[in-house]
Amino acid sequence: MRGDHRTRFARHTAALVAALLVALTAAPARAAGDVEPPRDEAARAVRAHEAARARVDRLRRDAEAGPEKVRDAERHRKAIRSDLWDILRRTGRQGGDPVALDPSGRAGRCRIKPRTAPPAPGGDDGQDSWTAPTRGYRLSAAYAARGPHWAHRHTGQDFAVPTGTPVFAVGPGTVRATTCGDGFGNQVLVRHDDGYFTQYAHLARILVRKEQHVSAGQRIGLAGATGSATGPHLHFEVRITPYFGSAVPPLPWLRRKAVQVEGAMVR
Repeated sequence: MRGDHRTRFARHTAALVAALLVALTAAPARAAGDVEPPRDEAARAVRAHEAARARVDRLRRDAEAGPEKVRDAERHRKAIRSDLWDILRRTGRQGGDPVALDPSGRAGRCRIKPRTAPPAPGGDDGQDSWTAPTRGYRLSAAYAARGPHWAHRHTGQDFAVPTGTPVFAVGPGTVRATTCGDGFGNQVLVRHDDGYFTQYAHLARILVRKEQHVSAGQRIGLAGATGSATGPHLHFEVRITPYFGSAVPPLPWLRRKAVQVEGAMVR
């Protein structure tokens, strides 16, 4: 009996080894020119897009640059963004990004309480210019910071505020997504006329709906600690596409809109 058992075990082991060898032989080795992992590929595309955007801005300021050069540079920028969009939409669906799967928040039954009355022109503060995303804040985790709370680097700028602090749209735009359920918790994503998106995450409550137009300074949510958060704060992010993986430094982007965010407490 013991000999029969050993014989069966040896045959079973030999079969597993043979199957493994066949699989290894069938799988091609990764060549030097193979496509990089999506995260690395997206990071390269983000850098290329921002370089292309800066070139468009320079050409527009250059009195000697003709309109054809500007158009060519802008087409190049949009082509990079389109490729990045396709990459991140695909990986977002595969990875369960709610912005890719459930942008309205209906499937996740997100806590959305839209305002009963429309905002006054210029938003809650009656202003037409771009603005900071909240008030009375203390800047905490910065863009690209490292730490145990993030798998790689921090993708936005955190504004430490008490739960219930109003959160404002930094500029005019259209709500692209209102989602919940992942590490960002309750979040709002706004698309602006320049093609960029701003994200407002870890909200205690969402006050707008998908496809709603918002103005600069309009109240769109209340700060909280939903999702993966160690305390109440607003996670503010600027993206090239609606999807995770396309973030750019948010404070320089706000400065281009003439918004100065101070490091100390601001009232």
